[in-house]
Amino acid sequence: MALPGGAAMNITIRLQFEKDIVSFSDIATAIGKAGGDIVGIDVISSSKVHTVRDITVSALDTKQCDLIIEALKKIQGVKIINVSDRTFLMHIGGKIETNSKIPVKTRDDLSRVYTPGVARVCTAIAEDPRKAYSLTIKRNTVAVVSDGTAVLGLGDIGPYAAMPVMEGKAMLFKEFAGVDAFPICLNTKNTEEIIQIVKAIAPAFGGINLEDISAPRCFEIEKRLKEELDIPVFHDDQHGTAVVLLAGLLNALKIVDKKLEDIKVVLTGIGAAGIACTKILLAAGVRNIIGVDRHGAIHRDETYENPYWQEYAQLTNPDNLKGSLSDVIAGADVFIGVSAPGILKVEDVKKMARDPIVFAMANPIPEIDPELAEPYVRVMATGRSDYPNQINNVLCFPGIFRGALDCRAREINEEMKLAAAKAIASVVTEDELNETYIIPSVFNSKVVERVRQAVIEAAYRTGVARKDNIPVGGYTG
Repeated sequence: MALPGGAAMNITIRLQFEKDIVSFSDIATAIGKAGGDIVGIDVISSSKVHTVRDITVSALDTKQCDLIIEALKKIQGVKIINVSDRTFLMHIGGKIETNSKIPVKTRDDLSRVYTPGVARVCTAIAEDPRKAYSLTIKRNTVAVVSDGTAVLGLGDIGPYAAMPVMEGKAMLFKEFAGVDAFPICLNTKNTEEIIQIVKAIAPAFGGINLEDISAPRCFEIEKRLKEELDIPVFHDDQHGTAVVLLAGLLNALKIVDKKLEDIKVVLTGIGAAGIACTKILLAAGVRNIIGVDRHGAIHRDETYENPYWQEYAQLTNPDNLKGSLSDVIAGADVFIGVSAPGILKVEDVKKMARDPIVFAMANPIPEIDPELAEPYVRVMATGRSDYPNQINNVLCFPGIFRGALDCRAREINEEMKLAAAKAIASVVTEDELNETYIIPSVFNSKVVERVRQAVIEAAYRTGVARKDNIPVGGYTG
C-alpha cells in the first residue's frame, strides 16, 4: 500500500551476510534494482566469517519496501535479522513529555511546590489574575488544538490519528522558539462545542494555535475565539501559510523588479489558506488578485452559497474576469496554488507576463511539476523540502508566538503578520538572494529572533501588547 500523499519512507534493515559467499556490493545492487536508495550504513559487528550491518534505505512506499526485503532474501549468504521503520520508532510512546523545572528532594521542597506553601501563590493569583503570567506556566504555553478533520493531505482522520501531527507541532514550538506547547485533540466536530472547550481551557495557556480544522468551520471557530478570548488565537493553516507566502513573494519580486501594487496575481484554491493568502496580499498592497476554484474565476456577477466566497468576490478581481484558470491567467505576473496537483499546465505558464513567478504549494504534489515549469518560470516555489524555495509554516509560527507571548499580546493582528513576513524575507540578504533562494531555511537561527522582534514592535505599535516594556536580547519566556 502506498503511503498517503506519496510520501517517501525510510526503513532500517539489520542483516548478516557471509563474507565468503556474498559481498556488500551485491547487497547494494539488489537494493538499487528493487528501487531503494541507501542513505545510511552502520557496522554492528564483524568477524572473519560474517558481518552484521544496519542499512537504512529510502523507498517510495511500503510496496517498494516489501520488494527490497524480498530481493535481499533471495541472496545466498544473507540473513535478515530485523526490519524497522525509523519513522514509527521515533513515535513510540509519543514525541513529547513534561519535565519538572525544580527538583523535589526534601520535605521542605515538597511544602513549597505543593501544599501548604502553594496556597499563598494561589491566593495571590486570586487577588490579581494577571499574576498567572508570572507565577504559572501560562506565560510560555500554547495549546495546539485540532479536531482531526483536515490533517495534512489525509483529510478527516479523527482526533486520535491527528495526535502525531499535533505532537510534532508542539516539538517544533519548543525546538525553534522555546515555547511549551501541548496537543489538544478534540473528539467533536461541533463548532460551538469546540469554541466552548477552548474557552474553558484557555486560563492555562498564553495562546491558542488552531490546527487542521476543516473549512468553513475553521473561520467561525477562529473568529469567535478571537472575539471572546484575551489571548492570541492563530489558525496556522491559514495565517502561517499566508505569512510565509508573502515573505517569499517580497523577495521574488525583487528579482524580477516588480512592485506589489502593479502585479496581477491568480490564486487557485479558495479555502482556508487561499482566503488568508489573499487577505494578507491585499493588506500588503496587491490590488489585482483573481481567485479561481474548480468552477472558474470568482466574480461579482455570481451569487455564491458560501458566504466567504461572496465576500471574496467583493474584495478581489477588480476587472471582474470570468472563465477557467487558463482563461484568466493570461498576463498574470504571479500564480499561487493552494489547491490540487497538476491543475496548472505549461501552456498556462506560457500565457503569463514576463518573468513569471509560480508558487505551487499543493503538497506533496504541486499544481505543476517544477521540472516541467523550469524553462518558462523565473522564480518557482513549492511546499516541498526536496525543491528550492520551500514555503514552510515552521518559518512563521514559532517566532510569531514567541513574540506575542513575550509582550503578552492580546491578539495576533494583521500588522503583526505583515511584520513577520517582512522579517522572514529580510533574513535573505541581497548578496544571497537569487531565483533558487528567496526564503531562508527553517534551520536558519536568525529567523525566530527576527520574527519575534518584528512581532513585538508591531504589537506595541498597534496597542495590543500588555507588558510594560519591550523585551530585548532573546527569549524571555
